[in-house]
Amino acid sequence: MSTNTIAINQQRHQLNPDDQVWLFGYGSLIYKADFTYLERRSASIEGWTRRFWQGSHDHRGTPDAPGRVATLIEEAGAVCGGMAYLISADVFEHLDYREKNGYLRLQTRITFNNDESTDGLVYIATEDNGAFLGPASTEDIARQIAQSHGPSGSNMDYLLHLAESLRELQIEDSHVFAIEDQLMRMEPILGHS
Repeated sequence: MSTNTIAINQQRHQLNPDDQVWLFGYGSLIYKADFTYLERRSASIEGWTRRFWQGSHDHRGTPDAPGRVATLIEEAGAVCGGMAYLISADVFEHLDYREKNGYLRLQTRITFNNDESTDGLVYIATEDNGAFLGPASTEDIARQIAQSHGPSGSNMDYLLHLAESLRELQIEDSHVFAIEDQLMRMEPILGHS
């Protein structure tokens, strides 16, 4: 599959512009809501775990030096915490562009912190997209993140903002926090201030 998924996503989940849809965010969508939403609630989805296995050629890296950003990987029994947004369907024009680097809109069941649940959508970069990088050691992921920059800023800022947001939401994520810890230990070596 191509890394540019705009056309694919526009053909999925045919929605009327006035439809209201819940969208689950687990990466930058937690802390960077650059779109209009009607409601925002802490939430989770089951059967998925957050991993920094997706390459970023367009936001936190370049085609020659991709960064690493979050995607979701299926894992039985896992629960991924994040943020859900109630949006009007016309917002997907912006979101499909923002998430165009390998992410597909998929249906999911979203559970809010009060145990209510609803059907919604989530963007996931699956293993068959051209920007998928796959697993690596925590140290290798941290090193790549520390060295990557793109049009949306440094890859390190992305990871640090996500870790901070997860703490504010009281969401435990050993993968994200282990990368953050590794980055902090690398920081003096890499010369970041």
